[in-house]
Parts: sequence; C-alpha cells; structure tokens
Amino acid sequence: MYAVLIAGGKGERLRPLTADRPKPMVEVAGRPIMARQIDWLIGQGVDRFVVSCGAMHEVIQDYFGDGDSLGVEIVYEVEDTPMGRGGGLRLGCGRIPATEELFIATNADILSAQALAPMIAQHREDGNTATILLTPYVSQFGIVEVEGRRVRQFATNPVLPHWVNGGVYVMSREIEHHLPVVGDHEDSTFPELAAQGKLGAFTTRTWWRAMDSLKDHTRLEQELGEQQPGSTGAG
Repeated sequence: MYAVLIAGGKGERLRPLTADRPKPMVEVAGRPIMARQIDWLIGQGVDRFVVSCGAMHEVIQDYFGDGDSLGVEIVYEVEDTPMGRGGGLRLGCGRIPATEELFIATNADILSAQALAPMIAQHREDGNTATILLTPYVSQFGIVEVEGRRVRQFATNPVLPHWVNGGVYVMSREIEHHLPVVGDHEDSTFPELAAQGKLGAFTTRTWWRAMDSLKDHTRLEQELGEQQPGSTGAG
C-alpha cells in the first residue's frame, strides 16, 4: 500500500528547532516526528512511501534514504518552488501507479494511534473520493463555567463539541485530478468534494497529536518520554 507524506513545512512557529531542518525532522523524545509516523504507517501495512518535500529536503533524504533499512521503498518528489500542501500532494500522486485503487496521505508532522483498517473499510463502503480522519477539538484556552453571576469552576484544555482535521486521509487514486497544481487542498479540493457528497468523515477519539508550536513540541516530549515504547502505537 502506498502513502504520500506531505513534508514541505518550514515550521516557522517551531524556531529555533527548524533552523537547520524541515518541520517533520524535528526530534521528539530522541527521534524525528516523521520517523515515528513512518513506523506507525508500516505497522498499518504501508510499504511504499512518496515523500513530497521542499526546503532542506536533503535532511529527510539523508536520514531515510531509499527505505531499504526499514524494509520499505521510499521515493522523493522535491518542489523547486513552493507549491502548497495541495500542490505537493498532487506532485506525490504522480508517483503512484494509476492501477492503485487507493492510498494513504498524511501531514508528516502528526502522530496517531488510530488503526487504518476501519478507516479504509469505511472509505470503500461509502464510495467516497477521500475520507478524512477527524479528532476532537481541544481548546488551547481554559474554559470558565459560569452560573448566573458567579464562577462555578474552571476547565483546563476542555474537549469541545467539534471535530478538527487530523491530517490523515484515505484517498481514491482519482483524486489527483481534483488537487490544485499550486495551493492547499483544504481550501479547494475538500470543499469541492464536500459539495459533491464525496468527502467522508472518520471520527475517532484515539490518541492523536499535532506539532505546530513549541508548546506542542514540549507536550510531545513529555508524553513520549514517559511512555513505554509502542504504547501509543505511534512508534
């Protein structure tokens, strides 16, 4: 099974950790977050990877090579000029044979313990062009619960009744023609597919983390440093 990893992020909010490496190569608990993600994907049956990368791509290529040491195949599509996440995804699609029924796509800076088999099964059953992993929205702010004119209690980082895009997708091979040459698929492709009733939602409360800021990095360092290897399924 193929996976396209969108790994072109510069990680401006993670500086100085991204001064000499792209965002997916920032280490958490001693390993690049992308290495942990690849371990998870291999455990889900992925054996062929297309890495869509850009600035400082040499850091990624030097670390993973052709994937032989992991028992998989890794190839690279390098953007000469920034193409956006959707453009990078389309570029990666070009390396997947047209005969493939579907593939996995991920933002290369997230971790999840979600099994992909049920997500793939739902995607096939519903006949969608793409299916998105959705995870609960956790507020970055504390919530004050009020009763009348009195504060009743405080809730730190509460889970709100909404879902956010988890950056993991099951995609039918045909999606290539819906992706922008330059731009973000979340701004164009996904709204288009949603309007056509072809965008699936796979909701899960399984462990999931994104790394968008230094605060996120610190949290991941603490969580992964405290856990036994393999306990999250995230490598």
